[in-house]
Amino acid sequence: MEYKDTVEGVFQARPNRFLARVEVEGREELCHVKNTGRCRELLIPGVRVVLERHPLGKRKTRFSLIAAEKQGRWVNVDSQAPNQAAEEWLRTSPLGWPVSRIQREVFFGDSRFDFYLEGGKGERAFLEVKGVTLEVGGIARFPDAPTERGLRHIHHLMKAAAEGYGAYLLFVIQMKGVDRWEPNWETHPAFGEAVREAAASGVRVLAMDCRVWPQGMALDSPVPCSF
Repeated sequence: MEYKDTVEGVFQARPNRFLARVEVEGREELCHVKNTGRCRELLIPGVRVVLERHPLGKRKTRFSLIAAEKQGRWVNVDSQAPNQAAEEWLRTSPLGWPVSRIQREVFFGDSRFDFYLEGGKGERAFLEVKGVTLEVGGIARFPDAPTERGLRHIHHLMKAAAEGYGAYLLFVIQMKGVDRWEPNWETHPAFGEAVREAAASGVRVLAMDCRVWPQGMALDSPVPCSF
């Protein structure tokens, strides 16, 4: 997936989870942050960032912050990017069967999954995407804050698997250079336990890293999962 218009800047501060102050094109701008997570290890004063430029008058801010540089590489922080990149990836039929139908935002019970998939031989599956921006010592971790919504998704994926659907939990690691993915046990141990239970119940747990450049992001290579 690619952005239409981007520009680089220097991060200054984050007054709240929705906004950042960034030096761009010779002046300080108040920019929308397209990720309400903490991102404390990424959004540090003085780091290079990438902004998406919006047409004048279309939004309250002229720019949205979409990526930050960490140790010489770009990390995408746009919470909408993983689903867009995952859809492009799914169109290559990477799950071991030809995907003939992709539908976004589909309800199963009272939970809404990111994707409903069908295959040419009658396959039916749900896939939930989780974007990962936290990396510590080469290990990508999720979540960076407790997520009751994430727990609910996992429990409903288990229910879908029990009813005969394919069920996939995909962690999109929004960077390169990680050795593996694992749950963030310190932040939300119940999430890690749920992932273990789901994997034992037939849910396929996958992780993919991404090529990230200032103008876009694309899923790239499988990453081992440890849980």
